[in-house]
Amino acid sequence: MDDQQATLLGPADVRRLAAELDIKPTKKLGQNFVHDPNTVRRIVSVAEVGAEDVVLEVGPGLGSLTLAIMPVAGEVVAVEIDPVLAARLPRTAQEFAPGLADRLTVLPADALRVRAEDFAKPPTALVANLPYNVAVPVVLHLLAELPTLCKGLVMVQSEVAERMAAEPGSRTYGVPSAKAAWFADVRRAGPVPRKVFWPVPNVDSGLVSFHRVDPPSNAAREDVFRVVDAAFAQRRKVLRGALAGWAGSAARAEELLRAAGVDPTTRGEQLGIADFARIAEAASSGSTS
Repeated sequence: MDDQQATLLGPADVRRLAAELDIKPTKKLGQNFVHDPNTVRRIVSVAEVGAEDVVLEVGPGLGSLTLAIMPVAGEVVAVEIDPVLAARLPRTAQEFAPGLADRLTVLPADALRVRAEDFAKPPTALVANLPYNVAVPVVLHLLAELPTLCKGLVMVQSEVAERMAAEPGSRTYGVPSAKAAWFADVRRAGPVPRKVFWPVPNVDSGLVSFHRVDPPSNAAREDVFRVVDAAFAQRRKVLRGALAGWAGSAARAEELLRAAGVDPTTRGEQLGIADFARIAEAASSGSTS
C-alpha cells in the first residue's frame, strides 16, 4: 500500500459534487454513484492491483472508485463518456488525493470505441463500476482490443454477473459466458448491496473477476463467435437445426458437428468455448464426415 492516501467520497460529498455539476443521474448512461467508502475499498482489495499496474477504469462518474484505486495502482486511466464528469474528475483528484493526482489520466471517450493506441501506456487491469446496460459489450470489447489487459474486477447487475460467469449446462449460460471464456477465466466475486449507491438502483449488483487465459484454439475469434451467435440465436433448437443457417443447411451443419466431435442433437448451452472453436475449425478446413 502506498504511504500517500486519498480521502474517499462519502454520501455528502457525492451529493455535493452532483449538485455542483447539476447532475441528475440518468438511466440512459446507467449512472448510479457509489457513496460508501468500504465498498470501494473492498473492490480495490479484491481486484488485487498493485504499483506495477496501469488500471483502466470505465465510467468513473464522480470519482468514488477512482480515489480508492489511486493509492494502490501505478497509474489510473479513467474513460468517461460524460464530458461534465470527465472535466471535473482531475479537480476531484487534486482535492481529495493531492499527492496522488499525477497518477490519474482522464480520457473523455466512449469505452465501446477506445482503441489500444488511445493509451500512452497499455492498461494491465480493468477495475470499474460499469453502466449496466453496456457491461458485457464493454468487457468483451476491451478484452479484444487490449491484449495487455490481464485481469479485472467489474461491478455489474447481479443477473449480468451470473451470465458472464456461467458454466456450460447452467440455466444462465449463453453468448456472454461463452465469449468471455474465450478471453478469460471469469468468476463471481460476491454481491454488492443496493444501499451503497445513489440513487438506489432497483436491481441487485455483483462483482465479477477475470484473469486472462490463452484462447482455446488457433481458429479466428470472429469465426468462433459467429458459431456461438448462431447456436444461441434459437436456443430451443438442437445444434443441427440452430446452425443450419450458418452452415448453409441442416445436413451440412450435422456434417461439421460430427467432424468436430459434437453430437448434432445437443444444444448450444451444453458446449464450452473449445467445442465452438472445433466447429469453426471444421468449417474453415472444409471438413466432411
